[in-house]
Amino acid sequence: MMAVRVAIRVGPGASRTKVGGAHGEALVVKVAARAVEGKATEAALRAVADALGVRRRDVRLISGATSREKLIEVDGDERALTEKINALRGS
Repeated sequence: MMAVRVAIRVGPGASRTKVGGAHGEALVVKVAARAVEGKATEAALRAVADALGVRRRDVRLISGATSREKLIEVDGDERALTEKINALRGS
């Protein structure tokens, strides 16, 4: 079991939650939650967990708590996670 670090760019206030696309090297995560009291961050971590097929507790915020640009770490099979992330990123 390994952990994969992923840069994400969170877009709060979207009409619906969606994980996909790229902003530079970062995976784009759009969430309906507003950027207040960490709600958008929590929604983004939950959305990434769902998109990658892992439990929410397997996704941790490393940096960027108050920024749109965040670094997260995901526990799981490194190769499988990397493939899913690249597919979501569109690369």
